[in-house]
Amino acid sequence: MSIKKWPRLGSKVEGDYRVFRLREDVSRSPRTGREHTFYVLDSADWINVIPITPEGLVVLIRQYRHGTEEITLEVPGGMVDAGDDSPQDSAARELLEETGFAAQSIKQIGMVTPNPAILNNVCYTFLAQDARKVAEPQFDGSEDIEVELFEPGAVQEMVASGQITHALTIAAFYFYEHDGI
Repeated sequence: MSIKKWPRLGSKVEGDYRVFRLREDVSRSPRTGREHTFYVLDSADWINVIPITPEGLVVLIRQYRHGTEEITLEVPGGMVDAGDDSPQDSAARELLEETGFAAQSIKQIGMVTPNPAILNNVCYTFLAQDARKVAEPQFDGSEDIEVELFEPGAVQEMVASGQITHALTIAAFYFYEHDGI
């Protein structure tokens, strides 16, 4: 392969905004030798969970998203918190917090880099099998979430028709439909 890694010559944090830090990097092109400035969002890794009930239904959530100013239909998910032992633990925590469901088993079925042009994190997808409601959801102060159950075929149709537009949810269902990793 002729493409080479660009050496980073310098880096400084421009701002810290709770869910990400904005970093300015100066790197040199190995092809031209010129220096270029890039902006990177340092973020914790993320998780997505596809919960499946014992009856075979998919647990999805609706919530308002400020970036698009729309209500989206998506899988439960969130950040891998520093206090979590693993992304799998984060998946179990987020599933319980956002839906009130807990699963008999949770296994990783995929991983993507959400936008490697500007983000330095990964998003893990987990399949939560035999998910049952065990508690009421515990939303944080900035969440308003509704939990809904769907047949798996309906989820495919909602992706195809554009009712589900969240890219990471679509990626999660790709792994689910293709038997994961």
